[in-house]
Amino acid sequence: MPQPNGYSINSAPSDESEDIEPLIENDAVPPQCCSARLNLAFLMFLGFAVVYGLRVNLSVAMVAMVNTTDPKPTQNTSVIYACPLPAGSENTSDTLPQPEGTPQYPWDSETQGWLLGAFFFGYLCTQIPGGYLSGHFGGSIFLGLGVLGTAALTLLTPLAAQMGSYWLFALRALEGFGEGVTFPAMMAMWARWAPPLERSRLMTLSGSGANFGAFLALPLTGYICQTLGWPAVFYLCGGAGCLWAVFWFIFVSNDPRTHRQISEEERDYIINSIGPQGTGHGWSVPVLPMLMSVPLWAIIITQMCSNWSYYTLLTSLPTYMDNILHFDLQSNGFLSALPYLGAWLFSTLSGVVADSLIERKVFSVTNVRKLFTLAGVLPASALLVAVSYAGCSHILTVTFLTLSTTIGGATASGVYINQIDIAPRYAGFLLGITNTFGTVPGVLAPIVTGYFTKDHTLAGWRMVFWVAAGINVGGALVYTIFGSGEIQPWAGTEEESAEAKKDRSRSIST
Repeated sequence: MPQPNGYSINSAPSDESEDIEPLIENDAVPPQCCSARLNLAFLMFLGFAVVYGLRVNLSVAMVAMVNTTDPKPTQNTSVIYACPLPAGSENTSDTLPQPEGTPQYPWDSETQGWLLGAFFFGYLCTQIPGGYLSGHFGGSIFLGLGVLGTAALTLLTPLAAQMGSYWLFALRALEGFGEGVTFPAMMAMWARWAPPLERSRLMTLSGSGANFGAFLALPLTGYICQTLGWPAVFYLCGGAGCLWAVFWFIFVSNDPRTHRQISEEERDYIINSIGPQGTGHGWSVPVLPMLMSVPLWAIIITQMCSNWSYYTLLTSLPTYMDNILHFDLQSNGFLSALPYLGAWLFSTLSGVVADSLIERKVFSVTNVRKLFTLAGVLPASALLVAVSYAGCSHILTVTFLTLSTTIGGATASGVYINQIDIAPRYAGFLLGITNTFGTVPGVLAPIVTGYFTKDHTLAGWRMVFWVAAGINVGGALVYTIFGSGEIQPWAGTEEESAEAKKDRSRSIST
């Protein structure tokens, strides 16, 4: 239902319209079931499940790709384990059983850390260009090509590994280069598709595909490695990404105005509720005001801090399960995946609750974003510290890790979607900026983890978890002080500026 005098709940209020109630009547909202916007969220969900499968498969496959965790010890040197080996496994080889002819490589922990971090070197490079171009042209082509390109490159992983660690490093960096456009493209699309009162649930549903993908990929990778050999992991994951791209390019449109299957009622609802902010930002963007924006820097710092713990677990948890707790590869994959099942469910639920709080005016958008950020970070960090003192207890370690990552899923409705609150039409570009900074931990965390854990001791891993928790809490405090959910002055459209001037002229004349 169009708002009075062209008012949109997504517009920065002018002087005269400050008292207008920014609500949409319930009978004017088309149902979400089978709607074009829900179908888009579901396809994005599947796309990000594939994206994270492509990203994390190396974390588990690495355990199978190396013939030992470290180079073979010299003669007359005994191996001291941080935790006792399971009964009956003392005399077994560290080498994991692989189908005959499957290659394995003597990479030490430092090399493994660089290979696990290689993806993020490329991922850093395309975040901002991807967000900028998606905001101008629309995000569907960039998201689709990003997944397709990464999937195609993944098919070459066994060949690159055979050629050497440097080739594999370069290939993983190229995969990151292709995948770097995906999240900014998603944000740019939701700036045109997500009604403000449905942003949290639609964006958390689509983004939760990342956790679901990690949940599926980690155990399946372990199973495939033991049954078909580790090269099959990359062939299957790459093929799934190529198949998804076919459906994406057939069914998805940049904008509700150009979607072929959308109903007229739903199209009008989306366009009228988003208002002028639902258009492309053109070639020019207010870069200097963005750089001076305190709420934007609050998002940047908080995402960097939160991502440190996320990427630490994402890339290094299978190694912890293998080196310290001595799970077999299949159990390793399942238990490494369990935390992401909880995060997937919790993040999706948090989106529904956040939208409900905003729609019912229980809290402002700003307070909702801060509340969900704190609720996701503080308990999760405490549980991460608890992991470091669980010692060799399998049950406590898995319980604390699962609870930590599950509760951390609440941040999906907090800082991680805040870009679209403060500047909807620049949301893709802003996410490119915040994700560029937020990816730095993806590069550094595996390397730092490799440094702390080179001796494979519990003390080294305890340092890893303490550092991750401390950084996480620091970021949450910064966001609580400086974060905002209001549209920033530099984010207004020309149409909104002209309307504001007109309103001021009318008020002066009266």
